[in-house]
Amino acid sequence: MANILSVRGVERRFDKTLALQATDLDVAENDFITILGPSGCGKSTLLRIVAGLDTQTAGEVLLDGRRIDGPGADRGMVFQSYTLFPWLTVHQNICFGLREKGMTPAQQAEIAARFIAEVGLRSFENHFPKQLSGGMQQRVALARALANDPKILLLDEPFGALDNQTRALMQELLLSIWELHRKTVLFVTHDVDEAIFMANRCVVFSARP
Repeated sequence: MANILSVRGVERRFDKTLALQATDLDVAENDFITILGPSGCGKSTLLRIVAGLDTQTAGEVLLDGRRIDGPGADRGMVFQSYTLFPWLTVHQNICFGLREKGMTPAQQAEIAARFIAEVGLRSFENHFPKQLSGGMQQRVALARALANDPKILLLDEPFGALDNQTRALMQELLLSIWELHRKTVLFVTHDVDEAIFMANRCVVFSARP
């Protein structure tokens, strides 16, 4: 299967501190890869570099053969913290990226409705984030990322703040969506059980370089 993402010698330094040791990684299309490691090992730094939210001090990242040098709609990001726009409803949050792409309101509504159904939030379309539980907010964040049809989905400990029961439900939900859409996924976690359960391949980082 062809590689969709190539990480070549990517390193990140903050002044004299080495946050990410030179790293190589090839990700094939439809891979679900978990990046496992303790806090401070550089796994989230690598994910942010792939997302274009941070810049490496050495090496390069290629997506479909093109160098990543900033954020783009070809990458969808879901963070651990709830990053919804608090002044927008569930429907409006999911439509945000679609509107920026210039889609018509009818196209936006059709896509949003489909993903609202997939993440199990029918009848919550007009709720604001403050009216939702943490798990529901992460469902919206996942739907918003998927609605933009990215080439690769990047998740930075997205279930870390959830209780165990909700976390298990969200893991099952994400896997079912991955099987349905066959997206390529990079998933950062420090939970060994989660890493093994979720992935078809697991990348293990040692403690801080």
